[in-house]
Amino acid sequence: MNPHAMLVSTLSLLLGTTITISSNHWVMAWTGLEINTLAIIPFISKPHHPRAIEATIKYFLVQATASALLLFSSMSNAWATGQWDITQLTHPTSCILLTIAISMKLGLVPFHFWFPEVLQGSSMTTALLLSTALKLPPITILLMTSHSLNPTLLTIMAISSAALGGWMGLNQTQIRKILAFSSISHMGWMVVIIIYNPNLTLLTFYLYTLMTTTVFLTLSTTKTLKLTTMMTSWTKTPMLNTTLMMTLLSLAGLPPLTGFLPKWLIIQELTKQEMTLTATIMAMLSLLGLFFYLRLAYYSTITLPPNTTNHMKQWHTNKTTSTPVAILTSLATLLLPLSPMILTTL
Repeated sequence: MNPHAMLVSTLSLLLGTTITISSNHWVMAWTGLEINTLAIIPFISKPHHPRAIEATIKYFLVQATASALLLFSSMSNAWATGQWDITQLTHPTSCILLTIAISMKLGLVPFHFWFPEVLQGSSMTTALLLSTALKLPPITILLMTSHSLNPTLLTIMAISSAALGGWMGLNQTQIRKILAFSSISHMGWMVVIIIYNPNLTLLTFYLYTLMTTTVFLTLSTTKTLKLTTMMTSWTKTPMLNTTLMMTLLSLAGLPPLTGFLPKWLIIQELTKQEMTLTATIMAMLSLLGLFFYLRLAYYSTITLPPNTTNHMKQWHTNKTTSTPVAILTSLATLLLPLSPMILTTL
């Protein structure tokens, strides 16, 4: 991509996100979301491959529909109440329309169909942006309006997302699609608790972003796109693959790794809210995700490909691991002992 176009698109992404997360007025929030959508399109369509163009069109159509719904929701609320403030969303129809619009933006079930396809058509870096940075503005809007939304609807959507994210990830061989379904599943965990403890949703989002960034950057370093190439990457960077296994298990939510913290706190909070059945269902559904994370970990580290060489694999490589990947891997696996300090910030 042309460096000037790259710079303009990157700055537009930062600007769009900043406008949305700092605005109180619906029109400003909508403007920020639109800037984000237009800024990411060059990144998705950059490879000039039919799959990338298809992904770009799908992404644009879905995001345009979601933005139109969000604008319609805010206008109907302003028509009924005279309020353009984001926190003053009180009209019932507007609340449902907003839930649908944000669900489309985030890729929540049943509006998730576009997300795996768009990620599959994007490069690893763009897929990382779509999975993390571009989810922050819609989650912020959901956070500011959470007191007005329907708890039953959000709980049903959250459980459906956790279930479908787990089920659909089981039979995938493309790593970007697996990570897309993993993202859908994690969004379910964030949405289920947003009405009862919004700060916990933000904490879950930050930790999810941290772990997903680590996984994407590691896979980008080893140039791994599907499970079969994952098996052969062990011989190139054994140490990086070992840390990738730890990060994947952290993403699955296994103790004593970082990813256990948000799941533990969410289940605890749901139990406090006397939603024991919801907590039990979410905990059971996380086993589905655990299965495909374990499969990825197994492929990355435990399975060695057939090879003709007789010598032992050396535990060193000429390539040095980049410092950001090393720092992110440490954070994505070792933050659980800091949980008392993290809890004081909630």
